[in-house]
Amino acid sequence: MAEVTKVALDAMGGDNAPGEVVKGAVEAVLKEEKVYVYLVGKEELIRAELEKYEYDKARVEVVNATEVIEMAESPVSAIRRKKDSSIVAGMKLVREGKADAFVSAGSTGAVLVGGQVIVGRIKGVDRAPLAPLIPTARGFSLLIDCGANVDARASHLVQFAKMGSIYMEHIMGVKDPKVGIVNIGAEEEKGNALVKEAFPLLKETKEINFVGSVEARDIPKGAVDVIVCEAFAGNIILKLYEGLSSVLVAKIKEGLMASLRSKIGALLIKPALKETMKAFDSSEHGGAPLLGLNGLVVKTHGSSGAKEIYNTVLQCVDFKDQKISERIRDCIQAAAPAE
Repeated sequence: MAEVTKVALDAMGGDNAPGEVVKGAVEAVLKEEKVYVYLVGKEELIRAELEKYEYDKARVEVVNATEVIEMAESPVSAIRRKKDSSIVAGMKLVREGKADAFVSAGSTGAVLVGGQVIVGRIKGVDRAPLAPLIPTARGFSLLIDCGANVDARASHLVQFAKMGSIYMEHIMGVKDPKVGIVNIGAEEEKGNALVKEAFPLLKETKEINFVGSVEARDIPKGAVDVIVCEAFAGNIILKLYEGLSSVLVAKIKEGLMASLRSKIGALLIKPALKETMKAFDSSEHGGAPLLGLNGLVVKTHGSSGAKEIYNTVLQCVDFKDQKISERIRDCIQAAAPAE
């Protein structure tokens, strides 16, 4: 029998917890025999949700955690104070080797801090970047970093590029992924101090397929597979993407409902439009992994429903099967200077 992937799910994290989290977990267990799920959180609430479903009870375990880290709390102090929170308890399962991955739709800050402090970074990894997939005209690209390190150094960006390349090749199946650094122009001499320092380092890095600068307007076109930047720029790109897409969808719906003729047309194009919009749905590929840790930590949207939780659990299976943490460890440590 294939090796089981054990996933610790923060059952109390996100806008739709615990209902949608439990539903997504059950659907993942029903779909994939290689999945074992720890549902971490307030036991009585989780069990009340589980009673709604039929599932393999041998592959779902409830881990009681009496506290919840709220979105408005200081991440550092919350991780320190709330030792019995679902986030801390779930990450401890990863640290202790009982779980292969931790997934949460809860506080992003707490997940980032907990990942670094509790799970810990792979030896040689200076910073752990948050790396979501964003839709493009050619499929999806990996945005790394989008929120974990707003004051990254040039050497950090080189590591981000290496980790992102490993992820895209072995999880997304992109052979020799193209790597680009976010810049305000295509010329090598352009950019701020960080980009100017990182550019030649990336250019000299043999483990990646670095193609140079990528301007913001070219990101949606799928110009590169791995988009490298520090978290300040990355988070702006991500939030602009999310905001613009919601406005475009709203405007399309408004236009289709504007008249009787457009409504008739909407009925005719609805199947094709639905399929097209699905291609731009990043939740189909799960959440954003925090790469470079001793175990997998994945952050999903705060508004995640069962579908995204389900896909994220299956994403964890791929992550383990492809030995992503081990590949990152080998890559980073091979580049480290001899002691």
